[in-house]
Amino acid sequence: MLQVKIKDDTGNTIGQNIRKSRNIGQTALVRDLQLLDIDMTREALVKIERGIQHIQLSQLKGIRDVLQTTYDELLEIH
Repeated sequence: MLQVKIKDDTGNTIGQNIRKSRNIGQTALVRDLQLLDIDMTREALVKIERGIQHIQLSQLKGIRDVLQTTYDELLEIH
């Protein structure tokens, strides 16, 4: 399976928006993603939220689904 990584070149907009949209803890979010067969660890989520690690498209889709938000909200530039 081809894994597409998304590089956030706007100053970590994605990570900040994930943090803002999160209505559950990191551990619960990671657990829910893993239940959807999405490869994610809590450490990876922390790195994504801090802008240290690229996010994979499958991870972004899973986060969108678990948080019941939209791509627009996750990708919105402030």
